[in-house]
Amino acid sequence: MVDVTVDLPRNPGSAVRESAHPLDDAVREALLGEHARFAQWRGRIGRYHPDVAGHLGHPQQLSTQDWDDLAGIVGPGEETSVRGFGHEVPAGWEVVGGFDSVQLDGSALAVDHDPDAVVLGADDVPDILDLVGRTNPGPYRIRTVEMGRYVGIRVDGRLVAMAGERLHPPGWTEISAVCTDPAFRGRGLATRLVRDVGAGIVDRGETPFLHALASNVTAISLYETLGFKLRKRSYVTRVRTPATDR
Repeated sequence: MVDVTVDLPRNPGSAVRESAHPLDDAVREALLGEHARFAQWRGRIGRYHPDVAGHLGHPQQLSTQDWDDLAGIVGPGEETSVRGFGHEVPAGWEVVGGFDSVQLDGSALAVDHDPDAVVLGADDVPDILDLVGRTNPGPYRIRTVEMGRYVGIRVDGRLVAMAGERLHPPGWTEISAVCTDPAFRGRGLATRLVRDVGAGIVDRGETPFLHALASNVTAISLYETLGFKLRKRSYVTRVRTPATDR
């Protein structure tokens, strides 16, 4: 990946809140708020520091200038994601795919602090990345642990399950990176950790939510049994920036 982090401003500049609800654009809302310390901006396009997360925040309708800023912030010849379907990309850009996702509201999640859950920090990152590599819950980077409270369960010192907090728009916190070592599945560890992470969120007076691939019906069914309810479906388009700087 091309490193374009040096000259990116942390001040959002012309970026303003455009959503009627914080969850309608959770990435942008988080970058303008609780996660502003991780934010890098070009015009109305914001992203997390690439060591933290790969998420981009952008207006619903992308102008020519927005596409230019998006290319500048991501770098030439790189793949990234934009919300929505049917984008007319500028010359030099390429649509490379896409996927459907769901957003689930955890207002009714039954939460509970788990006595076996241990808080994970920077020293645990090697173990976290090892577990993520074996379970593939989604992208996880070397500083993702800084986004919020991550907890895990260890057996004989080995990290076998984890979950944590990711996006943090006003009043809400996303539960993410829910995963269990294949050898320890079927014991309810993921459920316990989701409830524990949810308890920490509720303790702050906030509400849990999460995202899942629409195709992951097994996970969605599990979350629904815990009290999560479908809030919205959305489509994410994968695009590739022009191969050279514009």
